[in-house]
Amino acid sequence: MELPSALISSLTNVKGFNKEAFEKVHQSGEQNTSIRINIHKLPDALKADLTGIAFEDVAISPVPWSSNGYYLSARPSFTSDPLFHGGAYYVQEASSMFLEEALKQSVDLTQPLKVLDLCAAPGGKSTLIQSLLSATSLLVSNEVIKSRVMILAENITKWGSSNVIVTNNDPADFKRLPGFFDIIVVDAPCSGSGLFRKDPKATEEWSGQNVEQCCVRQQKILADILPSLKEGGVLIYSTCSYSTEEDEAIADMVMKEHPLSTIRLSLKEEWNIVETTAADSNAFGYRFYPDQLKGEGFYIAAFKKNIAGDIIPQNNKKKIRTEVLTPKEISVIKTWLKNPDDFFFINQQEEVIAMPAHLENDLTDIRSALYIKKAGVKMGTIIRNELIPAHELALSSIIHHRIPSVKVDKATALQYLRRGEIKIDSHNKGWAMLTHHHLALGWIKILPNRINNYYPKEWRILNK
Repeated sequence: MELPSALISSLTNVKGFNKEAFEKVHQSGEQNTSIRINIHKLPDALKADLTGIAFEDVAISPVPWSSNGYYLSARPSFTSDPLFHGGAYYVQEASSMFLEEALKQSVDLTQPLKVLDLCAAPGGKSTLIQSLLSATSLLVSNEVIKSRVMILAENITKWGSSNVIVTNNDPADFKRLPGFFDIIVVDAPCSGSGLFRKDPKATEEWSGQNVEQCCVRQQKILADILPSLKEGGVLIYSTCSYSTEEDEAIADMVMKEHPLSTIRLSLKEEWNIVETTAADSNAFGYRFYPDQLKGEGFYIAAFKKNIAGDIIPQNNKKKIRTEVLTPKEISVIKTWLKNPDDFFFINQQEEVIAMPAHLENDLTDIRSALYIKKAGVKMGTIIRNELIPAHELALSSIIHHRIPSVKVDKATALQYLRRGEIKIDSHNKGWAMLTHHHLALGWIKILPNRINNYYPKEWRILNK
């Protein structure tokens, strides 16, 4: 791999940069693979034997700055693992898992919080955030690019939580929610130099001009989004770029142009994460170099909002008509939930959605200001007083444990995930969850002479 000479020159005097070691690790061809376990879905028994069940002949070791992150000694076929499709874990780059430390050291995660993950697709940071938040919190997971929202919604669905709203909006749209969020995470679009090892072809697209364009875009994103951060709230900014223009210079801009102060994070020496300070403001930032730790290039910084000076009042919220369910429909829905009184229900385009009751007002505010792609858990459609269950319900953490289920082996699970014909012996009739190692994969309907496979067509495994 030939690294851009302009990039190397620009990093010469950057703290922590070692030209020889940096170039050597990029020439080595080494690749790291890491996952983060879904603590809300993976049974304890399965955690203890993850290598024997999901990753045969693959050793695992912990990511030092993540409570649920693990390195894999080799990259298995995740597509061929039913546990992956069931949301038991997420494949995430190890350096970016440091977001956990940034959040833990900046806010009290036991409190009810409103969190925005602004540039969220495909969902790695959103699922990480969701694993850390209290049950009384709300995560808004946003993606501005319409073509990427579907994969974000899919990964949020697989993670199984109900207190998440997926939106598809421009950062400027969030000005309609002034002072709304306690935490905003901006993993900003960048020039991508930190991921050259994972995508060598990206070196051909890198240029100083692209860095400058990204810098301008990053400044606009932050200016647009900061009015929706409440006083005392926390901003987490990150990139996968080595360029100071996209990292420390942005931290300087944040401190100079907005009412924020820097947050210094504690590091363990053995992590080999490099602490830097921005040239003008001395804002603290944290650099990850692949020649010094087991991870890709990454930068992250945390800030606290001091005053609400840049909040722009908005009084033009749209009123959204919501179709409520009848008492009979609610009684049908409640039989599927383990804690039905903890939710409220709405009927949207003939589909029932369950949302935590304490988030009803928040959902009203967000629906009036933003375009929502997904909210809470889609329960399904009620036809003649019977629920036709949605796939989201099967993968959620809110479903009642008494709902009929059928356990299958790996071969049958993969056939199901391909949306193929499956054969099982079961005394159940009607709707049932198909499970593999106690993890729900989706719905089947058991009929007298066949089994209908209801795995979503758009999610099915295409390879054999």
